Amino acid sequence: MRNLMGIFIGSAVLAMVVGGGQTAAKDSVMLARLPETTNAVPVGEARPVWGWVDFCRNYPRECQGPRLPARDVRLDAGVWATLWEVNRSVNAAIEPMTDMDHWGVPDRWDLAADGKGDCEDYVLVKRKMLIDRGFPRQSLLVTVVVDTRGDGHAVLTVRTDHGDFVLDNMRDDILAWVRTGYRFVKRQSQEDPNRWVALDDGVQAPAMVSAH
Repeated sequence: MRNLMGIFIGSAVLAMVVGGGQTAAKDSVMLARLPETTNAVPVGEARPVWGWVDFCRNYPRECQGPRLPARDVRLDAGVWATLWEVNRSVNAAIEPMTDMDHWGVPDRWDLAADGKGDCEDYVLVKRKMLIDRGFPRQSLLVTVVVDTRGDGHAVLTVRTDHGDFVLDNMRDDILAWVRTGYRFVKRQSQEDPNRWVALDDGVQAPAMVSAH
């Protein structure tokens, strides 16, 4: 049975044990942030995902709010435990189902009120739960990736003072973005969730840990 065994943050090493005895890498990995520039020049805005625009029409309160300065969450034992619990509980609570099977349409983003959904719905539920628990909106970014099979996928990126971490319905483990094996395409801006930012023309995470 997977279990959150412990967490320690030092000046040189962030040591985390998450399920299966897995220990996170040193700060050289944990401090890695997803690049939003190419040769130190901003990539610029990306086209918002249509599913997000449609979601905001249906759930305006989830998208409205003032433009805020970028803010990362401070990663400590309590924050890590909350991230782990939310990721695991939402993954277990929602029955995976394609939008076509669920709604009869190719793409619909929703809050999975009936307990069914696809990757975007997992992301939106996790984002809402974490905001309700006091996480800053600016640190919780809906992110579009290409997964290891070459398929489009959505994950929740959490910006922390120890790097960018990924909450994913494909696994209960929380990984630094560089450990996912995904190609990161675009995500929400920290300042404005309705503005989207290109991620270095699709930056490739360099490694993939073994699946559980």
